[in-house]
Amino acid sequence: MNMHKNMLLYIGMLCMPSFLLAEEIAGIDQKIDQFFSNYLGWFANAIFYGVTIQDGVTFPLIVGWLFLAAIVFTFYFGFVQFRRVGLSLDIVRGKFTNPNSKESGEVSHFQALATALSGTVGLGNIAGVGVALAIGGPGATFWMIICGFFGMASKFTECTLGVKYRNEHDDGTVSGGPMHYLTKAFKEKGNARIGKFLAVGFAIMTIFATLGAGNMFQGNQANAMIVQTFGVAPGYGWLTGIILAIFVASVIIGGMPAIATVTSKLVPIMAILYVGMALIVLGTHFNQIGSAFEQIFVGAFTGAGVAGGFIGALIQGLKRATFSNEAGVGSAAIAHSAVKTKEPITEGLVSLLEPFIDTVVICTMTALVITISGMNTGELSGVKLTAAAFTETSYIFEYLLAIAVVMFAFSTMISWSYYGLKAWTYLFGKSQTTELVYKALFCIFVVIGASISFGAVIDFSDAALFAMSIFNIIGLYYLMPIVKAELKSFIARVDSGEIKKYK
Repeated sequence: MNMHKNMLLYIGMLCMPSFLLAEEIAGIDQKIDQFFSNYLGWFANAIFYGVTIQDGVTFPLIVGWLFLAAIVFTFYFGFVQFRRVGLSLDIVRGKFTNPNSKESGEVSHFQALATALSGTVGLGNIAGVGVALAIGGPGATFWMIICGFFGMASKFTECTLGVKYRNEHDDGTVSGGPMHYLTKAFKEKGNARIGKFLAVGFAIMTIFATLGAGNMFQGNQANAMIVQTFGVAPGYGWLTGIILAIFVASVIIGGMPAIATVTSKLVPIMAILYVGMALIVLGTHFNQIGSAFEQIFVGAFTGAGVAGGFIGALIQGLKRATFSNEAGVGSAAIAHSAVKTKEPITEGLVSLLEPFIDTVVICTMTALVITISGMNTGELSGVKLTAAAFTETSYIFEYLLAIAVVMFAFSTMISWSYYGLKAWTYLFGKSQTTELVYKALFCIFVVIGASISFGAVIDFSDAALFAMSIFNIIGLYYLMPIVKAELKSFIARVDSGEIKKYK
């Protein structure tokens, strides 16, 4: 009954701003945009501050911050992402899950992975790769793959800590993620004030990123794709927003179990649809695949024909990979913390599969399709380039890609709603009232995002997303010995037979 009441309340709250959007606030987006540009533009400029390398090519320092951490964690943990991948697959398939054990947590290993993937697999894999190849050429793909492999170690580190220091509530729910391990682990080590500062900073940035990059941007791009593909008249974004928000509300009022149930079904469908289209394109142009890989490899070290040459290809590859898989940002650790397990390291091992699927597999598929089409040498970029590359094989792919974009946007929204909720309750306390306020606010922002364009607001929220990594990675460097001890203990018990397979 309470669930139905909440649903009705959300719908009522959605309708009020929606009619206002349709009739009363023409131009208000420019005013809000101007406010963010004039008063908060410095924040985005600071986070994305870059160093000019050559030929006007700029390298954002935040990308270097994320990539350097990924390299450090890779070496510190002895290339865990390669040496333990078989163990990771066994865990995600449930081979180490005791069917008779009642472990704390809310979702299975697979559901936690699917939820985290639904937050990263999205427009970055479609539009982001299109941008990378338009600017950096096919060679950018090679560096995306390299960054994806290293990023697996970052995910492993943060998600292990997320489970180890999560809070388990009386109602059976759990709350985890950087704000909790920064608070609790730093307190253990006698640095409570520093940990609290980092945790609060991370939580604030998470809320801003949730409402912008994880919400408004998704709805805005989904509506733009619908308008472009199906010829819908502009001006009805508010209607798209209401429909999306109702679907989002119907999922998020059920909490993490409902979100995990949806994502565990939606992510495989999304992957099959998108990868299936890519395989058809590659199969149709089978004789060009070898040439495409040659362009990717040669372009990675020569950067022929692109801005900045080799450096340009390198920078674009690293930028798009870090933007896509979010390794080191800390967002995925919130979703993975809800897993049912007594062993934190098991979810760390599961989580390292995420950048591989997101960047190494899906981004590479997109890059191959674009490279084979040869359209990256023209004026198209972003999602338009990717759409044109698919449509070059069959016009029906334009419509299937639009469906995929909407599915990606929806799945990203529901995952990021959970991230924002955990940051919100960390700051304001866990209660039905605080959760209701946040969920209603999130759904309203879905409508707003689909209705109007917020250039500077999106710049601000993107900056907030990457600002999360500043607070998170400082903590990861300090706490990585804890993860190493967990890994050593777990592997020793697996090797001795103390921890055994059940399937």
